[in-house]
Amino acid sequence: MLLNKLKKNRIKVYVNMLLLMVVIMVFGACKAKKNAVEAVLEYKISAKLGEGAFWDYKKKQFIWVDIEKKRLHIYNPLKKENRIINVPSKIGTIVPSEEESKVVVALEDGIYVVNIETEEINLLSDVEALVTENRFNDGKCDPNGNLWVGSMHLKQTKPNGKLYKIDDHGKTTPMLENVTISNGIVWTKKGDVMYYIDTPTGNIRAFDFNLKTSTISNERIVVKVNEKDGFPDGMTIDENDMLWVGMWNGNAVAQYNPKTGKLISKIKVPAHNVTSCAFGGDNLDTLYITTASVDMTKEERAKYPLAGSVFIAIPGVKGVKSSYFKKPVLSKEKLIVEQVK
Repeated sequence: MLLNKLKKNRIKVYVNMLLLMVVIMVFGACKAKKNAVEAVLEYKISAKLGEGAFWDYKKKQFIWVDIEKKRLHIYNPLKKENRIINVPSKIGTIVPSEEESKVVVALEDGIYVVNIETEEINLLSDVEALVTENRFNDGKCDPNGNLWVGSMHLKQTKPNGKLYKIDDHGKTTPMLENVTISNGIVWTKKGDVMYYIDTPTGNIRAFDFNLKTSTISNERIVVKVNEKDGFPDGMTIDENDMLWVGMWNGNAVAQYNPKTGKLISKIKVPAHNVTSCAFGGDNLDTLYITTASVDMTKEERAKYPLAGSVFIAIPGVKGVKSSYFKKPVLSKEKLIVEQVK
């Protein structure tokens, strides 16, 4: 009798343990599902190559570009209205300046200032005007208001590009060479570290940033992106200095910890090629995401009919205010490009 009783008690213990494990697994699955973040459609549009995501916190609007369609976009999230300004050539990126009505853009042959009220375009720097096999791509401003923007080989087969620093007078200084597809660039909240992406390398590099001289040093790789996750494209940074990267061929925005090099999380996006992102909204807690409709198979186009649209997600963390370009000083004199020292 005692033996039978012990057996029954043992079975009860095993059953209770199994039930507890099931409860833990179900709870864990529910929690994971609850914490999973997915992007939703914010503005439907068939951009060919949406890029250059930037939240203009002063005007509370999202500005971005369609490289292939040669369009500058100004999106008002309150009115759900998107204004388009056509430009003469492919446009790689856009940043607002401290002069209220003007933005700085990177076109194929140089850097220009666009008056968004009159749509007048003026040259700021004619760097690479004669390099016809290149065009400009992504870029952002450092904490001192200089534009850092990279060029890239049009056919994407040679490391012909450079990363330049351009000041308010148009003075242009090459900072990095041998670039293939210059993309995401951000600075930490303190401004002491700059992160940079050359997409085909699959790496995110870090540099110490000198706030007094606006120069970089101590280059190192901080994140090696796994190819199965896609290729790193445009990038933004949150208040904790974590990196958020649009993944080309990756259907997602990926969050990386540059201190450990680890992938922290992903935001699923209903588009195959996710190109750039920026924290926006009144509290900088909404992630605005641009996508592309190019470079997709017939099956992928059927699976992602909204590709090319703007999406948003609420990742549960806030971003930081992005830096504006200093008030541009336009001159009719020939602009000088410094050589690499």
